[in-house]
Amino acid sequence: MVALPQGAAKRLIGRGVVALPQVKRALREGLVVVTLGTTNAYVAEELLGKPVDKAFHCAGYVGRELSVVPADRRGRELVLERGRQTELPPQEVLSRLKAGDVVIKGGNALDPQGVVGVFMGAGNGGTVGRYVAPALARGAEIVIPISRLKSVHVPLTELARELGMGRLRRTSGQPVGLFPLVGTVVTETEAVELLYGVEARHVASGGVGPGEGAVVLLLSGEEDRVETAFRELSRLAAEEPPCGFHADAG
Repeated sequence: MVALPQGAAKRLIGRGVVALPQVKRALREGLVVVTLGTTNAYVAEELLGKPVDKAFHCAGYVGRELSVVPADRRGRELVLERGRQTELPPQEVLSRLKAGDVVIKGGNALDPQGVVGVFMGAGNGGTVGRYVAPALARGAEIVIPISRLKSVHVPLTELARELGMGRLRRTSGQPVGLFPLVGTVVTETEAVELLYGVEARHVASGGVGPGEGAVVLLLSGEEDRVETAFRELSRLAAEEPPCGFHADAG
């Protein structure tokens, strides 16, 4: 059994996303779009092979309340064309998006059926409105990095009917809608299987101090593979969590 603090869990998920066959193919032949998000910042680092400023990869987050990062404090989506970073404007990315390309979009909740819920704090649907519908219409792949920490126990398709910026009478911070997003979900458990060929089961979440936001996994499989996975995952424990994006911090 191995405990993964928040930074370690996000790093593992980032590496798992890069190991997906459809992502590897898109890096060779097409477009990969990494939308904003704190877990996606780790995906971006794994794709680029260098650090990124994680503060600029955050668009919305749960802090003391539901919060949105001002537009002037956000970076841009990362776009890779045949594996090389490009500065294509969003409208040109959309015009070129096609089957076989990959859009990487994080989420806020994961239900037992594998549906991911994405909070929408903008009236036009934000990133979901901009990229998800065109991706689905054209047959592009949607890859969803999300931690098991965000697991919920109710169907998100039901919650999506109840939430909405105009429906909520009171909220802690930004009122939101919720979009049920489907695609290839990569959590810590899928990442372990992709990278090490062993089974990982989610057995606990949360913690205090350095363990805030942690997940605990039970590993099983061939002994040598489990030993390798445990050793390498344990090394990730020193990975720093994302920081610096809390507008309400301090």
